[in-house]
Amino acid sequence: MWFVFALSTLLCWGIADLFYKKGANEKDKYSHLKTSMMVGLVMGIHAICMLAFTDMNYNFKNILIYLPVSLMYILSMTIGYFGLRYLEVSISSPIQNSSGAVTCLLCLIFLNQALDKITAIAVICISVGIFMLGVLEKSKQKKYQELNEKKYKIGFVAFTIPIIYCVIDALGTFFDAYYLDSIETTPLLNVTEATLENVANTSYELTFLICAILIFIFLRFIKKEKVHIKAQKERIGAAVFETLGQFTYVYAMSGNGAVAAPMISAYSIISVILSRIFLKEKLDNKQYLIIALVMSGIILLGTTDV
Repeated sequence: MWFVFALSTLLCWGIADLFYKKGANEKDKYSHLKTSMMVGLVMGIHAICMLAFTDMNYNFKNILIYLPVSLMYILSMTIGYFGLRYLEVSISSPIQNSSGAVTCLLCLIFLNQALDKITAIAVICISVGIFMLGVLEKSKQKKYQELNEKKYKIGFVAFTIPIIYCVIDALGTFFDAYYLDSIETTPLLNVTEATLENVANTSYELTFLICAILIFIFLRFIKKEKVHIKAQKERIGAAVFETLGQFTYVYAMSGNGAVAAPMISAYSIISVILSRIFLKEKLDNKQYLIIALVMSGIILLGTTDV
């Protein structure tokens, strides 16, 4: 079932990227914080519902135990939201999501997870495809700068943002693979085979809710910023799909983190396709070939679990 959950996460996060970009306002210096706040709010609502309507026997100490994972994800996501103020989705998303390849290496080295030949080929296809897509998009940076000099005025600094995201997100995913690898080795408290994923996800979402509250206090009472819910439609849409993807993500990672991570990273392909359709960007032949390569890798991953 990990393949189904990973595929669901891929689709949800690909759609979320489109909403993130639509909600990114380069004229609003707190746009990234407002996005994080809305994501934290929606995730918090989901976590509260899980606590109220499921029998997890949740121990709130797990918020602290799972904190290394939660902070890596929240920090990387907020950095990513900031980058979307200056970069197109088709540039930032592939670079950010090459973190799956980094995570795969970490899982193989430190968690002793193994890959068979077919799975190895699939992982290579996905990882190489995502990396090459990022290289192609980077080569177009000069053209984008000429078309919209103001938007890309921070140049090299803007392009380091997805790279920073990639490194931090890879660390978070690696920690996640460790926490969810086995019921015998996980440091989480009061968990069973049936509740491990939900406990981890709830801990993350509650941490994000706390961050959302802190961001609201910072914006409303320190910076005197008014946050109108009606103006947050795109951010709320992104938060909903992000939360749905996160819910299925923990189940995917509990199966085989070394394989699921690079597959989920392929959601950047969905992001690129949607950005071309709804943001009127165009794909060239090389990009279509790379997308085909990544999709082939995903199909191979599915066949190894049959």
